[in-house]
Amino acid sequence: MMRRNEERGVALVIVLWTVMLLTVIAGNFVFAMRTETSVVRNAVSAAQAEAMANGAVHRALYEIFKPAAGVNTWKADGKERQWEKDGAKIKVVIMDESGKIDINTSSDTLLNGLLISTGVDTAKAAQLLDAILDWRDADSLSRPNGAESDAYHAAGLKYEPANAPFEAVEQLQQVLGMTPEIYLRIAPLVTVQSRQPGINTLVASRDVLMAIPDVNPAQVDAYIAQRNQSLASGQLPPPFPAGAAFMSAAVDSVIDIHAEARMPDGAVFVREAVARRSGEAQHPVAFVSWKEGRPTLAAEVRE
Repeated sequence: MMRRNEERGVALVIVLWTVMLLTVIAGNFVFAMRTETSVVRNAVSAAQAEAMANGAVHRALYEIFKPAAGVNTWKADGKERQWEKDGAKIKVVIMDESGKIDINTSSDTLLNGLLISTGVDTAKAAQLLDAILDWRDADSLSRPNGAESDAYHAAGLKYEPANAPFEAVEQLQQVLGMTPEIYLRIAPLVTVQSRQPGINTLVASRDVLMAIPDVNPAQVDAYIAQRNQSLASGQLPPPFPAGAAFMSAAVDSVIDIHAEARMPDGAVFVREAVARRSGEAQHPVAFVSWKEGRPTLAAEVRE
């Protein structure tokens, strides 16, 4: 009788262990299914956010280049435009590339003013300016504060200056002496697309205007207020008197579009696109850049 009771006890323990094992397996299965479902849901949301941002770019192009231009036509003025679609919050910022400083064609004075205005000290600015000029010129002669191949090799770098125009703003990161902090400050203010020696002050941001030598914040702020007042009344903004020597007048020939879509679940996608008028009737706009960007904080939105 005791032997039978012992056998029953062992059988009960085996049953309990089996139930526990099945419970663990079932729990892991449920967890795996929930994880997989969450991954799929996130992927779908990310794809939707990307599609929304891409659509916002094309809407911006339509609004700025539409034939029936009028008071409702969007301008490449750096103003943030927002709307909602299917629960997604979308915002777009359009900048005329002529309102930025072209690192290939800009004057030395304007490039130096850009570095100084973004907090680079005089000595460092002189070194970076010459290094930028040495990168983009065709010769292998180093400027007094610049850098050609031997300087890059001496610094242990496995590349050397292109001795050709910059193909993209991102190449500035390779210039000898450029730091991540300086690059992040100047990158939003420069371009390789305007192909102008100066800037279009009618659309330039405050930070770009501050790069003009010998201007002060009071002058720039007063001009921006006057410019905004003119735009609000539907009038053409006046030129910036202090920037007359550095002014270029190309308008809406090349534009930069920052489109950001945020889904209800928090998924975000940013599309950075640069488009140029092509002059072709069937395809009036050509993209010269199409890449994923980073979300823009409210404080970073340009005026």
